[in-house]
Amino acid sequence: MKPTDLRGILQYIPRFRERTFVISVDGAIVTDENFANILMDVAVLRSLNIRVVLVHGASAQICLLASQQQVQPSNLDGSGVTDAETLKLALTAANRLTHEILEGLATQDLRAACPNAIVAHPMGILQGVDHLFTGKVERIDIDLIQTLLEQDVIPIIPPLGFDGEGRTYRVNSDAIAVAVAEALKAIKLIFVTTYDGLFQQGRLFRQILASDLDRILAEGREQLPAETLSKAIHAVAACRVGVQRVHVINGRLDEALLTEVFSNEGVGTLVYANEYQHIRRAMKKDIPSILKLIQPSVKSEELVKRSRSSIEKTLGDYYIFEIDKNPVACVALHIHPESGKGELACLYVNPSHENQGIGRKMLQFIEDKARELGLRELIALSTQAFTYFQSKGGFQEGSPEDLPPGRREKYNQNGRRSKVLVKTLR
Repeated sequence: MKPTDLRGILQYIPRFRERTFVISVDGAIVTDENFANILMDVAVLRSLNIRVVLVHGASAQICLLASQQQVQPSNLDGSGVTDAETLKLALTAANRLTHEILEGLATQDLRAACPNAIVAHPMGILQGVDHLFTGKVERIDIDLIQTLLEQDVIPIIPPLGFDGEGRTYRVNSDAIAVAVAEALKAIKLIFVTTYDGLFQQGRLFRQILASDLDRILAEGREQLPAETLSKAIHAVAACRVGVQRVHVINGRLDEALLTEVFSNEGVGTLVYANEYQHIRRAMKKDIPSILKLIQPSVKSEELVKRSRSSIEKTLGDYYIFEIDKNPVACVALHIHPESGKGELACLYVNPSHENQGIGRKMLQFIEDKARELGLRELIALSTQAFTYFQSKGGFQEGSPEDLPPGRREKYNQNGRRSKVLVKTLR
């Protein structure tokens, strides 16, 4: 979907109107030539009555200032030790970036302000090391931020926090973004970076369940690039505290923000909480979505052609897999009670959501459902995906004789000569 496709955007507006997005922008993006386009995208979000809070980092600018002043910064990302010299660099860099963001928003006729809403305290001594002026979020002055939002003012939050004595601390911007998103009950946290998303050993995740990402982090963080490790850690943390969806996108791509928000496919990585993906029984309103979903597979003769009326007659057999209320996969379980068999049919996953384990989850779901119904055997017919059923689903090749009599008659009539696959349910 193109971001300019108004009909595509309109389907999302009821869900997003008057809700809050927290957009966390890396410092390197603020000074990128595409940042003006990102601010235009922010203006579009505001025009749709979506509340926006902007958090920004400053690592790239701290590194640049340190190089110009020929000093070695003690901490770039706000999580290590921050000495007095690095704190000065952080203050200079953060203030400059905040000012640039305010200028950019002014060109979009948007009001903005930088509140001292991050209450922080020292990170303290960890493993015997005093982190000096590195801080962590103690609380968010939620009333202050809400007051700005209610007045149509965009809060700009730098990577700095303040304690009750007026002392300033360098705070990791990713951690601030998570804390702000939690406090505001934001429905989206969007990390705008210089990378295309989250990778594992060179493979880009398009979508990943927060619990799966957490497991990868627990098994070995070296599987993820060091540059995006903080984003992965804080994406999981955000989902854990109630943020529904976290996005990691490349801010150097034109229209990346709108494409990520207003399309099923997106352009980066979506990390989503467990409750925002599920398999449910299809309803009558889902029939057009099912037909549209399987159309490419029907065209390639991988799936048999189905009409609207044929699906409607057996609608209770169909299930869809949703992400954010969008059907991305479907499957059916046709029951043959006289023989104690069930047929797994119409399994299809949108290509934009392939390699995410969705097909296997659908297979497992149907197998579990068949067991619940007391069926003894699952059958599947396939012309092209039979190796998938064998390797991923544990099916064995059978013969037409394994089909229930009524199904065998249809098999002989359609002439597709599909392979018959069988799995015994114990």
